[in-house]
Amino acid sequence: MPIKKRYSLKTKEAKQALNEASQRFKIDLDALFGGKVNVEMVEVENVQIYTINSRPIMFKADGFLPHLHFTEFIQTAPKITVDMGAIPFVCKGANVMAPGIRHIEKEFSKGDLVIVIDEKHGKTLALGESMFNTTEMKNTKNGPVIKTIHYVSDKYWNTAKLLSE
Repeated sequence: MPIKKRYSLKTKEAKQALNEASQRFKIDLDALFGGKVNVEMVEVENVQIYTINSRPIMFKADGFLPHLHFTEFIQTAPKITVDMGAIPFVCKGANVMAPGIRHIEKEFSKGDLVIVIDEKHGKTLALGESMFNTTEMKNTKNGPVIKTIHYVSDKYWNTAKLLSE
């Protein structure tokens, strides 16, 4: 897959993108990256990945969303640990079901972004949007509880791999 477009955002565009993403991610990107940063948009096959100082940080799909390579976000975000049986399904984009949850780390509200990790190795599997707040999720016994947005091996993951080659 060849890169279709790659360009640095103008200062005003970069600031606007960082502000919008900061609100959605609940993390201050200006403080995190400090000073002047180079924000690039890279497009491959209609997938837009945004890099900050050459690192894939976010992508655009109905607004900005953090990429699974954005380690600082992953470290601070609420985490949902799933059992080993859920892994093949989550890694293909399936929503997380209540019976597969083993542990919930940190408080969150309905609609917040959460990271899904496996119980054996603690590896990041997916980014999802919570369908419940923490208390409701702990009390839910069946059905979907996290809408999977981005997962290992999806088009955003594969596009970012191209950037590091």
